[in-house]
Amino acid sequence: MVIILVFFIAHWYLSLFSQTFFQHRYAAHGAFSMSPRWERFFYLFAYITQGSSFMSPRAYAIMHRMHHAYTDTDKDPHSPSYDDNVFSMMWHTKNIYTDILHGKIPIEERFLKNVPNWVALEKIGHLWFLRLLWVLFYVAFYWYFAPSYWYFLLLPVHILMGPIHGAIINWFAHKYTYVNFKLTNTSKNLFPVDVFMLGEGYHNNHHKFPSRVNFGYRWHEIDPIYPVILFFNKIGILKINKLSPQAATQEF
Repeated sequence: MVIILVFFIAHWYLSLFSQTFFQHRYAAHGAFSMSPRWERFFYLFAYITQGSSFMSPRAYAIMHRMHHAYTDTDKDPHSPSYDDNVFSMMWHTKNIYTDILHGKIPIEERFLKNVPNWVALEKIGHLWFLRLLWVLFYVAFYWYFAPSYWYFLLLPVHILMGPIHGAIINWFAHKYTYVNFKLTNTSKNLFPVDVFMLGEGYHNNHHKFPSRVNFGYRWHEIDPIYPVILFFNKIGILKINKLSPQAATQEF
């Protein structure tokens, strides 16, 4: 039982780390910069940790910039204001993501600025048979270590880890809990202390300051990724970009 829980928790947080650190804060918002080598390292790290639900950092960045530019309008890739339930919203998101990935829709030039792109890994990460191999790996792991078949109920979470993380923020953090800033959109802070989504739950703060490295704002809003970024900055893995107050609040 212990090894299954450790595996589940590790997959949850490592996959989420890749999403919030690399695809969101780095690729989409450019909150910090890094060398081409370190960019490739975290590209590969994202693929390994996200596995069957790997998301293209390039397509993710473009789609997320569109979300900030068009929040809660009919051009928003994912807004609870335009879908009846979380499943229809995520299916709509999936379709837009796929269209961006395969170049089926025109993209505004402002959404393409400094977007990372590792063409070879992007292609590898979206091969259907490799996604299937990841699924088979999860199944084999549970087959070998799970003490009962009840634990197999966790497998869909492993398989759809990325979309599940996205659904939690893009649906629930536009509906529930509290705001620090009155904005022209429905973004909310989902948790007063966000250890479950590694700071992503401070969504209202993030919409106020999109390129801010620390997603927390009030004293109790601890962003677990912020000290990691500070440490990486100190040892030279990345460089935090110093932004003017106007640039920090710019939503593309």
